[in-house]
Amino acid sequence: MVNRKKIRERGKISFSRAFQDFNKGDSVSVIIEKAKSLTFPKRIQGRCGIVEEKRGRSFIVTINDMEKSKKFIIDPSHLKKINSGAKSSK
Repeated sequence: MVNRKKIRERGKISFSRAFQDFNKGDSVSVIIEKAKSLTFPKRIQGRCGIVEEKRGRSFIVTINDMEKSKKFIIDPSHLKKINSGAKSSK
């Protein structure tokens, strides 16, 4: 499920990941930051979702869980922006 951190990364929280910003409609992947406590279920590790809005410092992410669309409030340190695969035509 979730592998360990590398020895040089243990205990560290990346500031760039903790303060990253997302726009509405961005595609994100959930990657657990092991140095921080979780506020969402472990079963959504690795799932992809769409950012709905920002609430405080966290983001509301819509994820399909067991074929149902569910909303989770997730800290930005647990999120990673992914490309939606759309390419611009020239």
